[in-house]
Amino acid sequence: SLRRLGPADAHVLASWQTDALFAAHAGWRLTSDAGEGVQWWRESIRNPDPLLLRLAAVESGELVGYVDLYGEQREERALGYVIAPSSGRGRGLATGAALRAIDLGFEELGLRRIWAEAVAANRASVRVLAKAGLNRIGRDRAESFLGVESHYEQFEVLRSDWRAGG
Repeated sequence: SLRRLGPADAHVLASWQTDALFAAHAGWRLTSDAGEGVQWWRESIRNPDPLLLRLAAVESGELVGYVDLYGEQREERALGYVIAPSSGRGRGLATGAALRAIDLGFEELGLRRIWAEAVAANRASVRVLAKAGLNRIGRDRAESFLGVESHYEQFEVLRSDWRAGG
């Protein structure tokens, strides 16, 4: 399920930076002290970017990640997602969170289009977007992923296609 992030989530979010595999995949800076990012997360939760809707992804009452719907246009947003710690990978959590975010975007926010990008070398992230019903629409700038030179793949889903396929 998805819910609003609260100040109590800051400790969990900051602790993910101590997970080397997660930090490498997410492009986060690895730290040895879980308390290092707590204040940043508290402030980010208390004063969110007005263009960003960030919601906690929760499974069995535990914070397992978050999803983002970001953008300044009224009818479209960019989808992002993070699942952590790395032990949570491969269980379908990212796909489930992405599907819930897409539903929320179309049903509650009235969006017309949701788009996303994933580095092609990050095959798991590309699979999540495909499983969540987004269609590949193009290729974008070069990007490195875990030392592999790659590029961004672009995806989208339109509200008019969502119920037909979702």
